Amino acid sequence: MQDVIVLKCGGSTIDQLSEDFFTNIQLLQETGLKPVIVHGGGPEIKEMLTKLNISFEFVNGLRKTTEDIMNVVEMVLCGNVNKRLTRSLNAAGMQAIGLSGSDANLFSAKPIDFAQFGYVGEIEQVNDLYLKNLLDQDIVPVLAPIALGQDGKRYNVNADTAAGAVAKALNAKQLIFVTDVPGVMKNGKLLATVTEETIRDMIADDTIYGGMVPKVTAALDSLTGAVNEVMIVDGKQSALQSDRRLVGTVIKKTAEVVQ
Repeated sequence: MQDVIVLKCGGSTIDQLSEDFFTNIQLLQETGLKPVIVHGGGPEIKEMLTKLNISFEFVNGLRKTTEDIMNVVEMVLCGNVNKRLTRSLNAAGMQAIGLSGSDANLFSAKPIDFAQFGYVGEIEQVNDLYLKNLLDQDIVPVLAPIALGQDGKRYNVNADTAAGAVAKALNAKQLIFVTDVPGVMKNGKLLATVTEETIRDMIADDTIYGGMVPKVTAALDSLTGAVNEVMIVDGKQSALQSDRRLVGTVIKKTAEVVQ
């Protein structure tokens, strides 16, 4: 297995992804990297729930998910968002396949707290062998964050945490958050590399503020296990450096202090 990169595409950015973004993924694949894409779709889920007049609420930042809402989540993520991404990747010259966590038992999950959140789950296991088989055939998996529990029920999983679970299971070289910003900025300049500690300091002194805070917080939360670095890139204006690396900000784990 060659180097795996996991790209998490936020629901709010999917329709803004440039053609260059998909071309660049294809170029990265040509260098021997193995891309896997995990996506969200929150805005489109909200829009569909509103159209269907299905009420919903957020509890501690998570959408409480009833069975009716779960039906809409699956319809939007698997039947719309997932296939749009897959078509774009195929149009750029790759072989992409759209899947959800319930296909081939890709994601096994347990409920976070059913009484409080309903069908919202956290991933316990990833079918990494199936994904590796696809990657060995140069197929790009495009994964919707829906998982199955031992009870056979479907669970809605946060896309950030799903991407982190996939990156950990595949021992990914890098986890990349595709957003609507070029990366972490300071005094109008893009920071190419920062540490986890620096990011926390920048949040504390309001260098990082507003909508950028949840983006970098999600990135920091992914710096666990085998994932030693994450990257934030702009899906609208994605570019490759001369060595065919995406341009953005790399956030690395804070180095251990030797006493």
